[in-house]
Amino acid sequence: MTLPETYRSQVQHIQESPKYELHPGKGLEALPFPGYTIITPPGGEDDAENQGLFTFLEGFQQQLVQHLGSEVFAPVPSSSFHITLADLIWNGSFRHATEDASFEVQLRDRIQQIFQECEPLSEGKPIRFQALGLMVMTRALAICLAPVEEYSYERILKFRRAIYQNRGLIGLGIEQQYYFTPHITLGYFGTAPSTEQRPQLGEIFVNLNQQWLDREPQMYSVSRAELRKFDDMTRYYREPDWAVFKF
Repeated sequence: MTLPETYRSQVQHIQESPKYELHPGKGLEALPFPGYTIITPPGGEDDAENQGLFTFLEGFQQQLVQHLGSEVFAPVPSSSFHITLADLIWNGSFRHATEDASFEVQLRDRIQQIFQECEPLSEGKPIRFQALGLMVMTRALAICLAPVEEYSYERILKFRRAIYQNRGLIGLGIEQQYYFTPHITLGYFGTAPSTEQRPQLGEIFVNLNQQWLDREPQMYSVSRAELRKFDDMTRYYREPDWAVFKF
């Protein structure tokens, strides 16, 4: 995912994200995109342990804005930096599900039960990931991560399996839709670059990624998973009694 050839190929597939919209005079603004997810504690006060990496990512975001322009790339707030451990429900599916007034309570209760059942996976030691470099996705830019130990990776896969194979959660209409590709989203594409701009964009990504190759390995420590709600892609929040799982 971080090879120059991948960047040069992937830029041909870039599309505008439905999560952002360009407003004349205001730039790119996040659109409503509500749902629930299971993530690592987002950046800022909720995750002081990884603050060094978050600070570096903030600077890297600004470089992306400078090179791509604020109409092409919409950076997410650094306070939202996280790894998605398990997507749950979002946007149209969420709006439809919440026509049942009890849906959110049922979802939160079910996740609480799943986390309790996952206690045998809790070992009291964090799972470490190494930040490998820039990852160009169809509608977003992210930092690609790789687990340091294969055993740790297996722990997360078992955790995800416990979630997606839970009959109660399946009964709420929630199913696995993505494989686990650990990453931290930096921002989304607003206006897609023109066909003529894309080859140059590929070279920009190759050059920007060089700084990841030239520096000491950056680590990301995952010590817990949390159920969080979002209204758009800029903020992930929770109530104090919502489910938390400690690795």
